[in-house]
Amino acid sequence: MDNILLALAIVSAAFYVFGYYRVPFLFAGLILQISYLFVRGISLDRMPLVGPHDTLFFLSASIVLFALPVAWRMKEREKVLHASVGMAVVFMAVSFLYKPHNSPLPPVLQTFWFETHVAFSFFSYALFGIAAILGVMFMINRDREFDLVQYKINLVGYCLFSAAMIFGGIWAYLAWGTYWLWTPKELWTVILWLYYSLYLHARLRPWWSGRPLSAMSVAGFLIVLFTYLGVSLLMKSSHSF
Repeated sequence: MDNILLALAIVSAAFYVFGYYRVPFLFAGLILQISYLFVRGISLDRMPLVGPHDTLFFLSASIVLFALPVAWRMKEREKVLHASVGMAVVFMAVSFLYKPHNSPLPPVLQTFWFETHVAFSFFSYALFGIAAILGVMFMINRDREFDLVQYKINLVGYCLFSAAMIFGGIWAYLAWGTYWLWTPKELWTVILWLYYSLYLHARLRPWWSGRPLSAMSVAGFLIVLFTYLGVSLLMKSSHSF
């Protein structure tokens, strides 16, 4: 089974590379990535969303899943797709630096609310990542389309992240009898939510439009990466890997 999964990941990455020349290869790569998650889920009898290997791989697939429809109607479709898929391939490669978590889940994680909380969190992270790419492109090219789409993506990501926080609170109540734990993960999650709240409000102020808002989008994704990987790997919390 491990060899099949590794082959799916390698061929998927190869298709993404071929996708720089022919877009249909990107769809083939995404199908293989989803197949990897599906096969692994069948073998584990649960959604593969525990530990850095599975979550990085899920994040990688989510980036491509959202980048394809986002870029499809844009003038610079290929540039957006190439940058987004490049980010996805990096996350997929990094996922294989970590040993997959194959053990049965502890009872505290065996709930619909945990899986929904994690899936929505990484959907939002993927959208924040694509928005950061568009922010960089706007600062380079000053094309207003990048700025407009970046805002819309961050808005959708913010809604998904807010829903993930609510689901996480329900999971925490069922697991530990409280909606809130004062751990670094929860605190940085709130910092991230407040940061993107500030981003969305800054959009309404003319002097923040353009490059400052794009810079905020890029900085926001750096906070996402620290909240996800930095806090989970370096600090002790309920979300420690």
